[in-house]
Amino acid sequence: MNSTTTTDLKLANIEQAARVIDPVFRNSPQFVDEQLCAALGRRTIVKVETANPIRSFKGRGACFLMRGLDPKLKVVCASAGNFGQAVAYAGRSRGIGVEVFVPTDVNPDKVARMKALGATVSIIGADFDAAKQHARRKAAEDKRCVFVEDGEDPSISEGAGTIGIELLLAGSIDTIVLPVGDGALITGVATWVKEHSRQTKIIGVCATGSPAMAQSWRAGKAISTGAATTFADGIAVSAPVARSVERMRALVDDMVLVDDAQLLDAMRLASSTLGLVLEPAGAAGLAAIQAHSLPGDVLATVLTGSNIHPQLLAKLFG
Repeated sequence: MNSTTTTDLKLANIEQAARVIDPVFRNSPQFVDEQLCAALGRRTIVKVETANPIRSFKGRGACFLMRGLDPKLKVVCASAGNFGQAVAYAGRSRGIGVEVFVPTDVNPDKVARMKALGATVSIIGADFDAAKQHARRKAAEDKRCVFVEDGEDPSISEGAGTIGIELLLAGSIDTIVLPVGDGALITGVATWVKEHSRQTKIIGVCATGSPAMAQSWRAGKAISTGAATTFADGIAVSAPVARSVERMRALVDDMVLVDDAQLLDAMRLASSTLGLVLEPAGAAGLAAIQAHSLPGDVLATVLTGSNIHPQLLAKLFG
């Protein structure tokens, strides 16, 4: 981490987001489960971001973003599924049309949920980054559309930063471990935590088959890695957002990797101890705590999503 924690993210905006985003996404459960702690060998606070209408944390940032958009415009974005659901949910509440571009290997349940929330879904592109290019092109060609990018727009990170406010209500935390996709979650949370609990370490988690954000953080610049090879679609990023990498360099203390087998083990652990079915990205923080010797006596992680692919359910409980 750099010696400065100055970025374009604003503490005042995170405070505002905590007041104005849809209450259904705020004050999510956070607690210590003794069975989980025994299995991890660490005192670990879990924050459950799956008990809401889109089953992920993404609603916080999408709600805060959409408050600042002209309702006459149509929003175009790319998503592996959760961000698209969040934008669709927020767009519906504000009367804003939404089109989501998704890759061809998208979780069909996520597509169904986006459509149920009123979004138009265009399935195109071999992976998430290809879908993003199609979305960007659509917005450039149609002036009635505005392209929004998870990890780029500050308000998305600031909305996610409200999780940091709530986590610190648990008391002193030595290390917060967070899944890293486009980086909105970790940069938003870290912005708040580094100001209000400076001793707390912020550690990001990427999939071994999708190490682009970890490699970019270490290099200090966005590095594309080609196709992502992980079943954790929520963190399967191969072309990082440059602005997000810049924020992470200022705010994040370390990055670690977990493989798909470790993610699956963590999903099973969440099921057996917490009674929660998590998607792979949603269990990435638990996987990192299991797999790595992370600093501190009291850790916290965010269970970020539970929109699991139907094919994974059999593997999870088989």
